[in-house]
Amino acid sequence: MKILLVVNSFASSVTARNTVVVHRRLSRGHDVEVVETNRRGHATRFAHDAARRGLDVVIGFGGDGTLNEVATGIAGTDTALGVLPGGSTNVFARTLGMPNDPVDAVDHLANGIDAGAIEPIGLGQVNGRYFCFHTGIGFDAAVVERVEQHGSLKRWLGHPLFIWAGITTWLTGYDRRIAHFRLHDDDGAPGVDGYFTIVLNTNPYTYLGNRPLDLSPAATLDRGLVAITFTEMTAPSLLGSLAGALRGGGVRPADHLDVRTDVGHLVVEHETPFPYQVDGDALGSTTRLEFVHVPDAIRLVRPLRPTTD
Repeated sequence: MKILLVVNSFASSVTARNTVVVHRRLSRGHDVEVVETNRRGHATRFAHDAARRGLDVVIGFGGDGTLNEVATGIAGTDTALGVLPGGSTNVFARTLGMPNDPVDAVDHLANGIDAGAIEPIGLGQVNGRYFCFHTGIGFDAAVVERVEQHGSLKRWLGHPLFIWAGITTWLTGYDRRIAHFRLHDDDGAPGVDGYFTIVLNTNPYTYLGNRPLDLSPAATLDRGLVAITFTEMTAPSLLGSLAGALRGGGVRPADHLDVRTDVGHLVVEHETPFPYQVDGDALGSTTRLEFVHVPDAIRLVRPLRPTTD
């Protein structure tokens, strides 16, 4: 197969050494081209060009943001998406069952490529941009914005930086007295005012160390989107729901939660701009977001665990 390996060398787990190891492993029986990104949007252009040239697989080797850009570049084409974890959290790769170490994970990916284990999956789309695992609106996005303001520390601090950003944003960076947006879909359910919404294409929402934050088992690659909205913003409501999610099985029903499953279309809007993030990348603020679920949006290389003799 002809493969393009898109490398984000600034990602926290990507090194010159493991890039060489990854390249060598993938090159067994395949023609592999390597390119490196150096700015936002670069991976999308590389991926789009690879699809135009008819390459079989484009692999995103970096964090979740790099993967999102690659997926955006090849969605709707015959070129398949390969996933290699290279960031600090690697939500999508771990959702697929891959190890978090890229040297271990490349064997899983290469096995999938060798076996032709490629199948179509659905993606979410927000304002025309695809997302692999989630979009965060409101408080969640404000936290990601704060992390990105200290992006040079992300490679070294990882989860502690997110915890610090979450606490700081809660205390000083996000108005918890008024709702920030209104959410409604096409199923006839009444609209709700929200402070914090996660729109999921997969589950879990993220990982805290090795612990998955399990919001909804209904969020899978072969079903519609899941939208979970906090309709109040108090410490007991937020911490109670997140603690329940850490125990597994999804968030428990509660008066402060609006949960919608198998969503095909969703609109979030407000006259005052609110922040949002897509697959962990803060994209600023807007007054309107329109979500759609796109079945069979992309062809995914399914990783296969190496067999042991």
